[in-house]
Amino acid sequence: MDAPLPAQDLQQFHATGRRSKTAPGLAGIEGMGLRPALLAPYRELNALRHDFPVVLLDGDGPEALRSLSSLVDGMLQNVAPRGADGERLRRQTLQLEHEIRSAVAAGASGTLTEAWQAAITRLAARAPADEQAALQEVLARASSGLPADGELLGCTQALPARLLAHAWRAARREKSRRFQAELGPLVAGLSDILRAAFSHSQVSRLPDSLKAALGGPQQQAFDFDVLSRIVGKGLPQDELPPARHQRLLATLRVLESQRFHAPEQGGSGDGTDACFEFAFDNCAAAAAAFAQRLPALLALVKALLVARLEVRGHYIESEHDLYFDALDAHALTADDLALGPDYLVCIPPERNAAPENAMLMDLLSAGLPVKVLVQSTELLEEAAIGMGHFAFGVRSARLATTAMGLGGQFVLQASSANLVALRSRIAHGLAVAGPALFSVYAGPDDGASALPPYLLAAAAMQSRAFPAFSYDAAAGSSWATRFSLENNPQPGQDWAVETLEYADAKLHRVRVACAFTFADFLLCDARYAPHFAAVPQAQWTPAMLPVADWLALDDPAAAQQLPFVWAADAQDRLHRVVVDARLMQATRRCLLLWRRLQEHSAAQGATAAPAAAASPTEPPASDAPRMVAPATSEAAASVRSRDEAWIETARCPSCNECQTINDRMFKYDERRQATLADITAGSYRQLVEAAESCQVAIIHPGAPRDPNEPGLEELLRRAEPFR
Repeated sequence: MDAPLPAQDLQQFHATGRRSKTAPGLAGIEGMGLRPALLAPYRELNALRHDFPVVLLDGDGPEALRSLSSLVDGMLQNVAPRGADGERLRRQTLQLEHEIRSAVAAGASGTLTEAWQAAITRLAARAPADEQAALQEVLARASSGLPADGELLGCTQALPARLLAHAWRAARREKSRRFQAELGPLVAGLSDILRAAFSHSQVSRLPDSLKAALGGPQQQAFDFDVLSRIVGKGLPQDELPPARHQRLLATLRVLESQRFHAPEQGGSGDGTDACFEFAFDNCAAAAAAFAQRLPALLALVKALLVARLEVRGHYIESEHDLYFDALDAHALTADDLALGPDYLVCIPPERNAAPENAMLMDLLSAGLPVKVLVQSTELLEEAAIGMGHFAFGVRSARLATTAMGLGGQFVLQASSANLVALRSRIAHGLAVAGPALFSVYAGPDDGASALPPYLLAAAAMQSRAFPAFSYDAAAGSSWATRFSLENNPQPGQDWAVETLEYADAKLHRVRVACAFTFADFLLCDARYAPHFAAVPQAQWTPAMLPVADWLALDDPAAAQQLPFVWAADAQDRLHRVVVDARLMQATRRCLLLWRRLQEHSAAQGATAAPAAAASPTEPPASDAPRMVAPATSEAAASVRSRDEAWIETARCPSCNECQTINDRMFKYDERRQATLADITAGSYRQLVEAAESCQVAIIHPGAPRDPNEPGLEELLRRAEPFR
């Protein structure tokens, strides 16, 4: 057994980040393949069903953005019958979904239909020769239930801009439809006034006008000079005054030549050659375009106001001429500015600090109809020279909170992993009048993290490094109505606490509470490896505390303890990793910013629990434990015995059919997803019936416990497709 590490060596590393030459057992973590212990079950992420890849469907509103998993679930409900045939179709379709997810994660792109057909081809090629035709037939049958086609996107750094642009185009189409619905009757009304005035005017009695009005072969039968003298004897008395005639013509000209919205017959209405461009990649270009088009927007606003009055017969020259002569750009309201499409600015992550984007806050505070996407790839920056610590940069975790203080904005902060869940809030933010900021963490693309981008982005929100929230200035008069902590796990707690499961040296299952902190998030990034040190199991001491517990101590007590995080290596062995003072300082700062967000939330007082309730319990330090990953996917299910009864809880759609059969055998967990609570509370027949009735085929009945249960031969035959 290794000799215990001197306490001063551990304290020296924590205080300075340097390892003593006399403490070779205090190992660096480089090359160990460590990740936070709570993320160990997700090594095979592609085998799990989650929000990605996502499909960008044609249409408007939140339903234009759907996850592949939700589309497959909806399709199976429509095309998969109950029983063995339906179960076979479900299994093969889910295998197809897994194939598509793996391909997108590997960099494949294209539409859902293209990916679907390519996956069918690959699966059929890997199947035995005598099964290929049947497999293709079954999967082609499933294809008939696919919804409209759309682009397929993975959770990459390119996702936020493409997703937001897709939702913005849908919002633009809706705004164009509303505009055209008003514009059409106004143009028709003005044209009718001019046409009626012309039909009663002297010009309409001229020979050429009469000849053009008659048309056809009958023109040769009339002498239009004589006809003009006859009809011209009764000249009209109500011909339009020249001033009104010119006003109507000028108004009609502006309405028909406007370049803000494409006409309905122009297609999708999201931009044509005749329309202005409204999508930009920097703030300066968007601001310059807005300023250049402001006179055209002012002219359009005036034309709409004049047209409304003229069509209703309410225009009074002595009153309205003075008003419209004085109307200038300074008099335009927020609704007037929002008359045209909103300006979309998707700033490339590498250009956040570029000079052309330095005016971001000015652009938002000016109240212009602009929607800005800012992507963060770094959540920590070095503080000012000489400070010697990390800080959260203004253009990362603090940007959205800074924008909230400007007033009058819509602000949404989220990680890229959370965008699908927040698609309704995205649609709302794009629909509001005035500016909106979308601050998204998409993670670095330099390979510093060994985690897949989706998992890294999810970890940023889970750890409070980049919490999700929205602020809608128009939603009410108090913070409680304007602000919401969107989708954050356990928003009333300092840290999200999950159950860590592992097997000790005697293979006993152990469950402990484990907080996922900012230090855990930083462990995912290889650039911060020098700030961590792995301590051999034999060197663990009572002075080592989990990070969340250490942060709860006062300064004198914390000085006597060492903070650590639980980590798992590539073989799922559990380790303690000590964190140095610099990263603990950043972790404390992260917690402080999170608590400030909690103060804005109306749920804070009702959901916050005592700090002690959030403190994780430390696992015993007797023998080197090994992580036990929960089986939440078909890949994990492959290691289970066919005789074991179990449920894929993570896929449960909460349909309640299993509880209808036996509510003591099947129960919901805290997420309202089914678990096998007590297998002894019912019969094998009920297990099989529940498996057959399950909409998504997640109940696996295993083998019967009672060999004497009546009808076992039939039940085993029915259970076979689900085992």
